[in-house]
Amino acid sequence: MIDPKHEIKKLRFGVFELDTASGELWRDGKAQPRLRDQALQILQMLLEHPRELVTREELRDRLWSSDTFVDFDHGLNTAVNQLRSAFGDSAANPRFIQTLPRRGYRFLVPVETTPAVKPKAIKRLIVLPFRMLRPAGRSPRRRRGRLVRPRAPRRTWGTARE
Repeated sequence: MIDPKHEIKKLRFGVFELDTASGELWRDGKAQPRLRDQALQILQMLLEHPRELVTREELRDRLWSSDTFVDFDHGLNTAVNQLRSAFGDSAANPRFIQTLPRRGYRFLVPVETTPAVKPKAIKRLIVLPFRMLRPAGRSPRRRRGRLVRPRAPRRTWGTARE
């Protein structure tokens, strides 16, 4: 079970990783299609209680308030099917989400948690001026692979060239 005192940033299970802050699901380092909000909440609840039964009533209380009237069974089944589709799982041969008929669901895979990492404080910040290397529309001159500033045209004073 996840310790509520620590904010969890990422949850890993099998080849998948869930970023709880952004709600993104990753498989082998590649982002998966975005989960709907209800499916994401169900997944988070199952991941909070791996290998334990999460009852349909607990899921209903978390997803819908008591004064909301919806087709709960249809909504829950649709969200769980979306999760199974994202995992490549099936109800007949479950690898991730097991259905306990008329009771609830169980997440079968062990879950690894990674606490949120606080960024280190910046001690110094140096801001350097931005210098335009070339005027717009002109290509830079190069000498031995380095950029060279364009020179002003030469002026001759008092003598005429022939």
